Amino acid sequence: MENNIGWLLAKRAFLTPHREAFVGDDGERLTFEALNAHSNRAANAFLAAGVQKGERVALLLMNSSEFVEAYFALGKIGAVAVPLNWRLVADELEFILKDSGATRLIFDDDFVETVADLHARGARTDVVEWLQVANGESAYFASDYRAFRDAADATEPALRASDDDMMYIMYTSGTTGLPKGVVHTHNTCIWGCITIAASTYYLHDDRFLSPLPMFHVGALTPLTLCVYRGVTSVVMRNFDPLSAWRLIDEEKITIGLAVPAMLNFMLQVPNLERFDYSRWRWCMTGAAPVPESLIEAYAKIGIEVHQVYGLTESCGPATLIDADHALSRVGSAGKAFFHTDVRIAKSDGSDCAANEPGEVLVAGPHIMREYWNRPDASAETIVGGWLHTGDVARMDEDGFIYIEDRIKDMIISGGENVYPAEIENVLQAHPGIAEAGVIGQPSERWGESPFAVVVRKDDSLTEAGVLEFCRGKLAGYKQPKGVAFIDSVPRNPSGKILKRLLRERFPGPAPV
Repeated sequence: MENNIGWLLAKRAFLTPHREAFVGDDGERLTFEALNAHSNRAANAFLAAGVQKGERVALLLMNSSEFVEAYFALGKIGAVAVPLNWRLVADELEFILKDSGATRLIFDDDFVETVADLHARGARTDVVEWLQVANGESAYFASDYRAFRDAADATEPALRASDDDMMYIMYTSGTTGLPKGVVHTHNTCIWGCITIAASTYYLHDDRFLSPLPMFHVGALTPLTLCVYRGVTSVVMRNFDPLSAWRLIDEEKITIGLAVPAMLNFMLQVPNLERFDYSRWRWCMTGAAPVPESLIEAYAKIGIEVHQVYGLTESCGPATLIDADHALSRVGSAGKAFFHTDVRIAKSDGSDCAANEPGEVLVAGPHIMREYWNRPDASAETIVGGWLHTGDVARMDEDGFIYIEDRIKDMIISGGENVYPAEIENVLQAHPGIAEAGVIGQPSERWGESPFAVVVRKDDSLTEAGVLEFCRGKLAGYKQPKGVAFIDSVPRNPSGKILKRLLRERFPGPAPV
């Protein structure tokens, strides 16, 4: 047995060759046997092209079978995948390509203009081969990826990496400063799967809805786990709430993962009774604070929402609420995954008392190896084997974790700590509010005061109505001092509110 991500697909293709592995929302269907054959052809094509162990290959691809097959192919031959956030502009992609040292880029038709711009920059990246997943003629500077792949045979290549060899470099969203490349190895990826498998409720015939972009750990780790467990991945090329319900109905979805914003948009689709979602047992959600009202709304239609907490640096898993406590402990992100340890620590590193807020620290064999080319940042983030997350939470007497907020987003008002997520949770329960984000604005009297930025569901909603709704539900110092209405709340690909953009747009000062 080899601790190699690509080997997981080969083994699964041997065990259950005719079970569906990949179902695309465009109708594409691949068994594990077929997906593995595609992956082997890609692996052998990379080898024939001279790709070496440790060489970085970037993927600028929408969710697709080509992304999946290339990911496992690179794992088999010991190359390193660099998934790229396709929402980034050329300058941002140039930084990641250069920082990672990627020498090859596989890209979709969707991004030809951006990639042409990158190609024209010459030595500002290290890319020497450009492979296009083309549905027509390839760009003048690119080769057709499918032709490149299909010119090779489907024999299983010899595995060229294992254990602590790099599997991928995934760049953080860079909401502050330049993005950092999170290095995961074959071991950390496999342990990410094992700790989820030991903590969740997958059945052999499950069908997993995957709407998150595959450049995100919240999609890539579950995708790998579905191969490990032999579960069918039903993949959305790009999220759409109405299409999600149709897939749940038509593909008989049983489990899945979606960020809270996605689940919120799905609830706003009218006439849900026209869809059969009776087989959908549970959906994990995380990557952003989860409003209790969202969990309760899904419970009313018979769907369990299990709050999960994790990070790119932990390969995904940190804590998870189980089915027995999803409603009785609503608002909790649960306890640490099976092969994971979690502490809540004070600034001096000592443990917090029960229900005392502190920084979340995570340890386990699935924690990242390092930040790529950032030894100082690596040393600051992983101390004594513990990953310092930068997130604030409290742990109750029974070990259940309640995420409060990001340390950097915390508001200090009159000397009191205010966590925007708590206020957002209250606002999301208002029937006239579709989305809400809370920031701190400078206050001459209090230092900082909370300010609410709201997307209306009801056009008649006023600032006075929002403020009145909060009274009695929050302590006085937590009450928003003002409200602004916008068309949409800016979020990164994982669903986190981009508070930096809100602070720039609404700099204050806070209303008196």
